Order: sequence, then structure tokens, then C-alpha cells
Amino acid sequence: MDERIIMHVDMNTFYASVEQAEHPKLRGKPVVVAGKEELRHGIVLTKSQEAKAYGIKTAEALWEARAKCPGLVVLPPDYPLYKKYSALARDIYYQYTDLVEPFGLDENWLDLTGSIHLHGGQPRVVAEEISERIRAELGVTVSIGISWNKIFAKLGSDFEKPDAITEITRENYQDIVWNSPVGELLYVGHATERKLAAYNVRTIGDLAHASDAYLKRRFGTIGLMLRTFARGEDATPVKAYDPARKDVERTVKSYGNGLTAPHDIFTASDAKALIYLLSESVAQRLREDGMRARTIAIGVRDGEDLTSYTRQTKLPYATAATRDVARTAWTLVLANERFDGTRPIRGLHVRATDLVAASEPEQLSLFESKRDIALRLDFTIDELRRRFGNLCIQRGAELVDEALLGVDIKGENTVHPVGYLHS
Repeated sequence: MDERIIMHVDMNTFYASVEQAEHPKLRGKPVVVAGKEELRHGIVLTKSQEAKAYGIKTAEALWEARAKCPGLVVLPPDYPLYKKYSALARDIYYQYTDLVEPFGLDENWLDLTGSIHLHGGQPRVVAEEISERIRAELGVTVSIGISWNKIFAKLGSDFEKPDAITEITRENYQDIVWNSPVGELLYVGHATERKLAAYNVRTIGDLAHASDAYLKRRFGTIGLMLRTFARGEDATPVKAYDPARKDVERTVKSYGNGLTAPHDIFTASDAKALIYLLSESVAQRLREDGMRARTIAIGVRDGEDLTSYTRQTKLPYATAATRDVARTAWTLVLANERFDGTRPIRGLHVRATDLVAASEPEQLSLFESKRDIALRLDFTIDELRRRFGNLCIQRGAELVDEALLGVDIKGENTVHPVGYLHS
């Protein structure tokens, strides 16, 4: 076929819809899934259609949401449950094509170009069938966009919600896409939208006709990419999802994890506890993926003005040992923070980058090094955590801050597959 057939399937109000599907007594009630207030993560992650009717918005504080809806049902996130529903949805998609690319837990692109003839040859009919099956088998609804490219397919799934199907074709895309606000385009965030508006680029059509000179001057090569998106010229393939790896085939450039602390951090011991917790998560993910890192970076967020800074250092060797990641990150923190009680830390971030495969050859010592022993111990601990949970073994430094006891940073750090800008 000359034209690709791409669908983007978006599960509506995903977390809240899954909770209502799993717990029928919640159906018809205003429900939000929100972070833990005791850890200062009390913001709305997802709201049900009933909660949306009260004007509740994603990312607003829970106290604001409760003020709008006194009878609001607030639930903590259940990521294993959401992952289960996400996998069940993909099982349905696989029955129509093997080219399924997740974009988060609740969104997937499907390329039916080579398989549409097996299902009657009519994309809209197939979309209706998928929509009906998701509703009947999982108890949630989806919005589906259909187009010849991934960008317009995603815009189609966002165009009308909930439980809708939108086709964007060569004949109607200028009416639907080009008349839409430029902020509706994938990767045009609020900051980019403001910069574009300053030059009177307010619709996707305006962006489609913007000049090379303007886009390069203001945004560099990303500007030209966004214009390609706006024109419907994106030819990015739908990347096949590998269930064994739980990811699409892509090049991972770094591993990181960060957390807003449950309370402002003034002491070195509390900061060290959080750094070690974060480093455990980062190093464990390195080992799981068979990678090592040569550069360790930290991010520190100020507790007063909420400004942030980053620092990094290159190691003399590549490592996946928790001890190495944690000690290096902590050394960076100590080099930049006084801990004299004058300025609190609001949050910390640890990142490992400059990656190499663990299978890559390295210079060996004639004698077993302390690093080798530490890494072997880490793999043993990993196996115990796989069997008994991430909190079955913890380092003493992580137990100093009582507010962090019982916090499974790795388990709560959901890493979503992403297709664009990660290939």
C-alpha cells in the first residue's frame, strides 16, 4: 500500500478508569488517583470523568480538588494493577498487528498497514472493533486516532474524548490539524508554545508555514522537527514492542531517579539516606539491563526558592555497583552543600550516564578487587529483592530518616516506554 495506516489508542482517564473497572462500587463516583500527601506528593495523577465534571484537573493539589468536590474519592496509585491492564490491552492489539509501540502505560501506536486486509480492509471498522473489545473485556474506554503518520494519529486520539474515533486524512487534515492550537502538537510544551505565540505562531498551521530561519534561530533543529510534525511529514516507524524486555527497541542514554523529600532536608544524614535510596534504584536498573555507567550526576532542588542545579563527575571505570554510584553521588552533594541549617533541600536526583554494556571488555586486575566483590554482593541482593520485594534488604544509611522508612523508590519509579526523542 502507498499510504500507511497508523492508529493511536489512548485509554481514557486510565488510572481512575481501571480503579472503577476493578471496583464496581466506584463507578459513577468522582474518583481521583493521587500521590501520597504525607510524602508531599499530594497531586492529582488522574481523575475520572465524574471528577472532571467538577472542574478537577490533573496535577492540581488534592486540597484544591477536595474544595471543588467535597465527596471526592481519593485513591493511591496501584501501578502493578495498571501494568496488568496495560498488558491486557496490548494482548488485544497484538491480534490485529505485531507492530505495537507503547507511549506510556495507557497509550499505544499500532501500524496496520500490512495487516488491515486480514481484518476487512476498513480502518474505522477495525478501530470500532478494538474500542468495543476494550470496553467489553477490560471495562474501560479508549479514544482512537487514525492517520498516515504517528503524530497525526496521536492528535486524533486527543481530538475528541472520551470513547471516540477520529480519522485524520489527506483530505481533512488542514481543517482538523492546522486549525488546532499549536500546543496540541506532540512536544510543543507550554514554554515552546509561549515562544511561538510571541511570533504570532498560534496554530499548528502557522507552525507548518514557519520559515527555516525563524525556527533555527529560536529552537535549533528541534524547531524543524516540530514543523515536520505539523506538516504530517513524519515517517517514524512504529517500533515493535518486545514483551520479554517490556520495552521498545531503543537506545537508553541514562538511568535516573529523583524524589521530592517528605520534609525539607537540613542535615547531612537525611540527605545521605535519600541519596543512597536513589542510588540503589539507579544501580539496580543498570544491572537489570546489563549496563554500566562511567558518569554519575546529581540534581539538587532548593527548599526555599525551588531553584535547581546539577553536578556530575566522570569515573575512572564503568560501574553498576550500588556502592560506587552512591558514594560518588554523595561526594558530589557534600562538595556543593554546607548542611549548616541555613538552606533546606527540597528534592534530590541521581543519574548514571555515559553508558557501556556490561559485556564490554575492561582491564582486569590479577586480584579480585573490592569493586568486584561489591558487584557480586549486589547481584545476590537483587535476587533476594526479586523474590521478597525491594525492601527486604536495606543499607544502614537509608534507615536514618524515619520519613523514608517503607518507601520503595524503585518500585514507585515507573519507567514508561517512549518512542520519540529516544531512538
